[in-house]
Amino acid sequence: MPAAGNIHTPTMTVKNAALLALVGTILITALLVWAFVSDVVNGLRGVDAPLVLFSSLIYAFGYLTVMVVF
Repeated sequence: MPAAGNIHTPTMTVKNAALLALVGTILITALLVWAFVSDVVNGLRGVDAPLVLFSSLIYAFGYLTVMVVF
C-alpha cells in the first residue's frame, strides 16, 4: 500500500498551468477578434444587425483584457 503522500505524481506545475492558460486565452481571443471583424464586415454590407456587432465587441474586448492580464 503506498504512503498517503505518494498517491499520485503531480505532473502539472504552476508554470505549465499558467502557460496552458495563456495559450488558451490567446486562442480564444484570436477567435473572438476574428468573429468581431467578420461581424463588422457583415454589418457594413448590411447583412447583420448593429446589435450583433455590439455584443461581439463586448466579448472581444473582455477577452483582450483577460489576455493582457495573463
